[in-house]
Amino acid sequence: MLVEGIGELVTNDPSHGPPLGIVHDAAVAIDGDRIVWTGPRARAPEGIPGPALDLDGRAALPGFVDAHTHLVFAGDRTEEFDARMRGVPYEAGGIRATVDATRAAPDEALVQGAHRLAGEALRSGTTTLEVKSGYGLTVEDEARLLTIAGAVGDEVTFLGAHVVPVECADDPDGYVDLVCGAMLDRCAPLAGWCDVFCDRGAFDAAQARRVLTAARDRGMGLRVHANQLEHGPGAQLAAELNAASADHLTYLRSEDREALAAANVVATLLPVADLSTRSPWPDARALLDAGVTVALATDCNPGTSFTTSMPIVVALAVTAMGMTPHEAVWSATAGGATSLRRTDVGRLTVGARADLIAIDGPSCVHLAYRPGVPLIRTVIRGGEVVVG
Repeated sequence: MLVEGIGELVTNDPSHGPPLGIVHDAAVAIDGDRIVWTGPRARAPEGIPGPALDLDGRAALPGFVDAHTHLVFAGDRTEEFDARMRGVPYEAGGIRATVDATRAAPDEALVQGAHRLAGEALRSGTTTLEVKSGYGLTVEDEARLLTIAGAVGDEVTFLGAHVVPVECADDPDGYVDLVCGAMLDRCAPLAGWCDVFCDRGAFDAAQARRVLTAARDRGMGLRVHANQLEHGPGAQLAAELNAASADHLTYLRSEDREALAAANVVATLLPVADLSTRSPWPDARALLDAGVTVALATDCNPGTSFTTSMPIVVALAVTAMGMTPHEAVWSATAGGATSLRRTDVGRLTVGARADLIAIDGPSCVHLAYRPGVPLIRTVIRGGEVVVG
């Protein structure tokens, strides 16, 4: 396939100029599920077999890489959201309500819900999804959530250390023993990543370190929910253990940013969660100025960020968190890929997976310029046109 008529092509190839590697009047050649050529349309190789797709001057960019989602759950937390909007502060307690509903739900309901949200994300331009467990909190329930996550996500993350379940409230260290032992024994083969919620109301630094170390010993990559509710130890712990990503980061000090930069930990920011909890906005500008790689993600979950829309994430990152439109687009594509340590997605370069989206606008800046508007016109995933 030759995709042509591209008014502005975002490649994320720095050889075309940082940060986005933009090519104007461009084309992209696809063979199977891979990119085989990108550049100005006038220089496109001759004789490319297969159909041509004319984007009629629209902007095209890599599919979004959403590197932080909680798609496998049951239940609804509308009442909790309504209470927050009436002034009740968020303390992470609502997670247990979702745990109760998820444990009670049959597999079919969980599969159907996860596929519905994954399809919604795809129609919004997301072509790579990370999906976490974390609403089971027993050995068997976490294993079944990871199995479902593996059917809908490109990357699967074990989050048995989300919160301490009600039945273990009097013995949180005993629950950590379970996570580090039998739960990881069962779940590590089902997930490439391990995440921990290291914050007030969840797990302290010592408990989180135990879980992450046990996961690392089993060959898993590390991620950390960090510094969402207060100036906590999560960011420093992520740096200490060389985690791939520290996520949320609403409350940071300069020494936290310096530690993340020195350890090459990606800062994954989740602006809809801050919007929904009426929290301060993370200072993306300060992270970027400190040399930290920033990713953007939805944090899709039923309590604090019930969205699958990466375009609205980009718009909020620009209008509320101090990023430029080009920085936000990079962070929503190549930044997410970097947090997952993937080089085959989040960019339109030779050899990358053929994940391309086109928007109804002449420039990727329209993603921030026109917030809330359904701009995604075409989605190609793995070389197949799936939307448009």
